[in-house]
Amino acid sequence: MICGTVAAAALDLLLILAAATPFCFGANVTYDHRGLVIGGRRRVLISGSIHYMRSTPQSVDVAGFDTKIEGWGIGCGSNFCFLESARTNSRPGRKDLVKFVKLVGEAGLMVHLRIGPYACAEWNYGGFPMWLHFIPGIVMRTDNEPFKAEMKRFTAKIVNMMKEENLYASQGGPIILSQIENEYGNIDSAYGKSAQTYISWAASMAVSLDTGVPWVMCQQSDAPNPIINACNGFYCDQFTPNANNKPKMWTENWSGWFSSFGDPVPRRPAADTAFSTARFYQLGGSFLNYYMYHGGTNFGRTSGGPFITTSYDYDAPIDEYGLLRQPKWGHLKDVHSAVKLCEEALVATDPTTTSLGPKLEATVYKTKSGLCAAFLANVDDQSDVTVNFSGNSYHLPAWSVSILPDCKTVAINTAKINSVATISKFVRQLSPKDTTVEDAFSGWSWINEPVGISSNSAFTKLGLQEQINTTADKSDYLWYSLSTTIKGDEPFLQDGSRTVLHVSSLGHGLYAFHNGQLVGSAKGNYSDPSVSVDIPINLVSGENKIDLLSLTVGLQNYGAFYDTKGAGVTGPVQLKGSHNQATVDLSSKLWTYQIGLRGEELGLFTGSSSEWIMQPTLPKNQPLVWYKTTFEAPTGSSPVAIDFSGMGKGQAWINGQSIGRYWPRRVASNAGCTESCNYRGSFSPSRCMKNCGQPTQQFYHVPRSWLQPGSNTMVLFEEMGGDPTQISFATRETGSICSHISETHPIPLSTWMISDEEMRKQAQPTLSLDCPLDNQVISEILFASFGTPQGACGSFSHGECSSKEALSTVEKACIGLRSCSIIVSADTFGDPCGGIAKSLAVEASCKWLDPHEDAYGGSIRSL
Repeated sequence: MICGTVAAAALDLLLILAAATPFCFGANVTYDHRGLVIGGRRRVLISGSIHYMRSTPQSVDVAGFDTKIEGWGIGCGSNFCFLESARTNSRPGRKDLVKFVKLVGEAGLMVHLRIGPYACAEWNYGGFPMWLHFIPGIVMRTDNEPFKAEMKRFTAKIVNMMKEENLYASQGGPIILSQIENEYGNIDSAYGKSAQTYISWAASMAVSLDTGVPWVMCQQSDAPNPIINACNGFYCDQFTPNANNKPKMWTENWSGWFSSFGDPVPRRPAADTAFSTARFYQLGGSFLNYYMYHGGTNFGRTSGGPFITTSYDYDAPIDEYGLLRQPKWGHLKDVHSAVKLCEEALVATDPTTTSLGPKLEATVYKTKSGLCAAFLANVDDQSDVTVNFSGNSYHLPAWSVSILPDCKTVAINTAKINSVATISKFVRQLSPKDTTVEDAFSGWSWINEPVGISSNSAFTKLGLQEQINTTADKSDYLWYSLSTTIKGDEPFLQDGSRTVLHVSSLGHGLYAFHNGQLVGSAKGNYSDPSVSVDIPINLVSGENKIDLLSLTVGLQNYGAFYDTKGAGVTGPVQLKGSHNQATVDLSSKLWTYQIGLRGEELGLFTGSSSEWIMQPTLPKNQPLVWYKTTFEAPTGSSPVAIDFSGMGKGQAWINGQSIGRYWPRRVASNAGCTESCNYRGSFSPSRCMKNCGQPTQQFYHVPRSWLQPGSNTMVLFEEMGGDPTQISFATRETGSICSHISETHPIPLSTWMISDEEMRKQAQPTLSLDCPLDNQVISEILFASFGTPQGACGSFSHGECSSKEALSTVEKACIGLRSCSIIVSADTFGDPCGGIAKSLAVEASCKWLDPHEDAYGGSIRSL
C-alpha cells in the first residue's frame, strides 16, 4: 500500500493533522451508515470540485482542499478526444484526465471521479459530444439501446483508462469513489416508466465494471443498491439516504452560482456557505463536496446554458484566476479544521439532537470511551440568542452554528469570521516597451468577413433549416441567404407602406443584412433564447438579397430532453407592409446555407494568412471584421486578463488558442444588486448580486502559460462592431487585506494544537493579517480601530469610541512582515469605552518584497 497524508498544500491545518491521521492508498473502500470506510477506518471527508479542462495545469495548483478534488469526465465534441489528447499528437494540457488524476494523487489527495457521462456543469451540450445526436434511433438518458451502448462504451473507456494506470484505490491509486449519471432524479418524470429501467440498468452497468470502489448517484432518491444516493443544493442538512446502511453524502454544496450574459453576477456570502457546511456535519453528514472550489474559465466554445459567460468563477473559494477568494477560502478552511477536530467522535457514533428553544438545536456525538463533540445551531434568520448547554452559556448569532470539539469550548462560530479578507481588483498594465495603454498593441491589421455566402461548400434547401442539426455545432454561425425579385406591385408595398422584414428564430442571436448592409439584429437571453424581430427595410425594384447570420451562444446543458432544444431561424421569415396586413412568407423558399464563417474556414484565428490588411485607417465600429495585432505580455507573475471595453461581441484567440467568447456590450439590468449582502436566511442566486448596470463580463482570463517571451499574436472576430484600440491588458491584484475581530470571537484554531489544556484556556481572540503571496510584506496600515468600528473591508469607519493606540500598535506589530497576529483585548490597546464588547478592525496593503530588503525572516510578531 502507498501511504500518504490527509493534506493539501494550501491547507496548513491538514498538514498538522497529517502526522496523526495518515491514510493509505491501496486500501479497500466500503461504506456504512456513518461514512466511507477506507482501509477499515471510517472517514469524515471534505472535497472540492475543480474541472481540469476549465483550468490550465499552471493556473491553479492541486491545493486548497482536504481529501479529494473532483474530476469530471466531459467530452469535447469528438469521440473521447479529451481522453486521447495526451496519447495523440494533439495538445494535451487541460484535457489530459489521466495526468490530472495522477497529479491529485501525487499531492496526497483522493479523487471522486464523477464519470456521468452526462455532466450538466453549464458545459456545452451538457458534456455530450454532438455526434451522439446523429446516431439513428437514439434518445438520450433513457432506456434506449443506442444510447445505452454508447454510455457503456464511454464509461468502460474511462474505467479502463484508470485501471491501466492503477489509479483506483484498490490498486494503490487515489480514486475512492465514482459517479454514474448526474441529477437525473430532477427530470426523470418526463421520461415516464423508462426512467426507472434506465437507472437500474445504469447502476448495474457501473457495478459490473468492477472498479473496487463505491458508486454514487446524486439527486437520485431511488438509486438502487449498492449505489449511494447523494444530495446537491445550497443546503443538504435535512437530506436522508434511501437506505439505513448508506452514508449521508453531499456531492454539490454550491459555493456560488454561474453567471449568464445580460444578467447580474451572483455571489454567496462566506458565512452562509460555512453555515450550510456546519449544519450538514452537525446532522450526520460524512462527505461534502463544494461545487465549485475553483471554477475556472470556459475557454473556446465550451460554455453552455445557453448564454453562460466565459468566466466560470462561480464565486468559488479559489477564483477564476487561481487566487484565494478571502474571506471565503480562509473561513471555510477554519470550518473544515473544526470539523476535523471532531472527526473521531463523528465517525464513532450516531448524533443525538435536542431542542434548546425555538429554532435552536444542540447535537452531541458522545462515545462510551469519553469522546465528545457538539454543534450548537441557531437557525433563526433574525435574532441572536444566548443559550445554556451543559452548564455553560453560549452566544449564538442568528443563522449560525458553533462547533465544540470537546463539548465545552467553541472552536468556531460560522457567523464570526477569523479569516483575513481581501479586496481583489484588475489593474491596467502596459506592454514592457510602451508608455500608454493605447500602445500596448501594435501593428493592427484586419480582414472583412464577407456578408452572406462565400464558401464552395454552401448548399441549398427548400425551407428553413434548424441550426444545430445543420451545423452539428462545428461553428457558432450559420448563414441563411435568399434572393427575391421585387416588381413594385406587391400587396405589402401598397398604400405607401414601408416594408418590414419579420424574422422568428429559436435563437440565440441574429444579424439581418439587406443587399449587403446590416439592417437589424436581435439577441435572446438565458431565460428566453428565442428571437422575434421586425426590421424596416427599403426594398428596391429587381433583385433584393436577404442574408441572415444566425448564431449560438453555447448549447443547452440541462433539462429533460435538453439535447433536442433547437436553434436558428425556423421561421416564419416574412415581408410585411408596415400599414396594411399584407405579407409574403419567404419561409418555404429555396434558401442557401453556409456553415460557419469564411475566416474560420481559412483558419484566420492562427494569425497566419496572406490576406491581412494593414493600412493607416483601421475599420472601427463595423460588423463582421477580423482583427490581428501583436503584443508583449505584461511583466510580473500576476494573472492576466484582457479588458474588452469598446468591443461588441465576438471571439478571441491568443497565439492560436481560444480564450472564449467576449461580449462586454451585454449589460446587466439596473435592478436587484446590493452593496452588502445579509448572509442570514436561505440563500438563492438572486439574493446577493453585483454588476447591475455594468457589463456582465468585462475582463477575460488569458493564462500566462499561453503567453510567450517576446511577441504574441491576438486575433479577434468582431460580430457587432467595436473599436479594438480601446482594448487593454490588466492583471488581477490584491488591493487591501482586512480583518475585523471582536473580543467575543473564538480563539484561533491553531491553539487547539496545544496539548496543554490550561494554556489553551488562556488564549484570546486574535486578529491575523497575511499577504496573499510569499514574496510580499505588509507595507502600510490604511485603517486601524479598536473600539466600535463599523463597515467592511475598504470602507471601515470609527464608531462611537476608538483607542488612540490602535494605529501605532498595529503598525509596530505588522509593518515589514508577510503576516502578523495581534491579540484583541484592552490589555493590548487600552480601554476606550468600558462595559461594552469591543472589536479590532484593520485594513492594510502589501507590496512586493525587494530581494535586498529585510523581511525579518518572514516571522510573525505577536502582541
